[in-house]
Amino acid sequence: MKYAVILGDGMADYPQEFLGGKTPLDLAKKPFIDGLTKVSEVGLCRTVADGLKPGSDVANLSVLGYDPKVCYTGRSPLEAASIGIELKDTVVTARANLVCLSDEENFEDKTMIDYSAGEITTAEAKILIEYLAKHLNNEKYRLFSGISYRHCLVIDNGKIAGDLTPPHDITGKPVKGHLPTSETGKEYLSLMERSAALLKDHPVNLERIKQGKRPANSLWFWGEGTKPALQSFTERYGITGAMISAVDLLKGIGKLTGMRVIEVEGATGNYDTNFKGKAQAALDALKTEDFVYVHMEAPDECGHHGDAEHKIYSIEQIDGVVKTVYDGLKERGEDFSILIMPDHPTPLNVMTHVSDPVPYVLYNSTKTLNSGAEKYCEKDAEKTGIFTDSGVSLMKKFLGK
Repeated sequence: MKYAVILGDGMADYPQEFLGGKTPLDLAKKPFIDGLTKVSEVGLCRTVADGLKPGSDVANLSVLGYDPKVCYTGRSPLEAASIGIELKDTVVTARANLVCLSDEENFEDKTMIDYSAGEITTAEAKILIEYLAKHLNNEKYRLFSGISYRHCLVIDNGKIAGDLTPPHDITGKPVKGHLPTSETGKEYLSLMERSAALLKDHPVNLERIKQGKRPANSLWFWGEGTKPALQSFTERYGITGAMISAVDLLKGIGKLTGMRVIEVEGATGNYDTNFKGKAQAALDALKTEDFVYVHMEAPDECGHHGDAEHKIYSIEQIDGVVKTVYDGLKERGEDFSILIMPDHPTPLNVMTHVSDPVPYVLYNSTKTLNSGAEKYCEKDAEKTGIFTDSGVSLMKKFLGK
């Protein structure tokens, strides 16, 4: 039996007035997934337990069958594992976003213009992070470059500040009231203020402004955590697995759970990603592995930007990924199961993650199922009355455990 999870990050949404009271899943042309619903189990799953924040870290761990209440130690250590940073037990890490802030002189008077600095390229970001590292690194703090706007700060013998705000939660809002005030948080704030002074007139930013792009004019720290200990996927479920994603968070989870992490050329983490390449990589992985997790960040990024057009487009491309994987496994004569779902909703009107249960489609080639759903969307999934209380429970059902 082969197993494929096709995960559209942040794909679920709320009915939007400007979309005629519909969601992107309602409006997207996805004939293949909609067809699968008629021979699959369709329902809702709670991926974010009460008391936990609806981050992609918590939600993806849950979908993968790991209880975040037991194993979660923070977001950035998972990303650090992907970057290749060796973490000691005494280390604290924090996600370091390159962001675009407004240009008021006082840091606390600035507004969060863009949590991704206009989706800055990895090449540009590497120059900026290496420049900042020369000025900010010391025996306690070390900056490491990642992908696009996503980077990592490692704090030796650090403490958890506990009051760091994800920048995508405050897009378009003043940063005042969202700045850290704890003793440790004040150290982060000092680094952020120094980074803003250093980046203001950097040649990379001056060139971006010249081209009409948003500058990456500050660091913003969040998602802190300590070294995690995750049981290997093979030990946990008795099968081998592979991870396909463009983002360090999922690559790190893959590495820490002993999966084969597969790089796909042209994978960007946005709507311009190589969807076809990811689908083919999944089929290739399933020649040798039992399980593959295909993570596509695009719908989430579009949700954070309030970009309905490209969120719908991304869902339509994911439909093609599902079809390619299905057709390829069918052609091989494999028994297989496919699970299609988001990790959490990222509603267009909220532009950040929420904890609402998400709709899923569970197809098994050895069984004919019919939950009564006409198509794959939030409303039809709710109508079936099928509810799974955790990602761990859904993964056990998916794998027949």
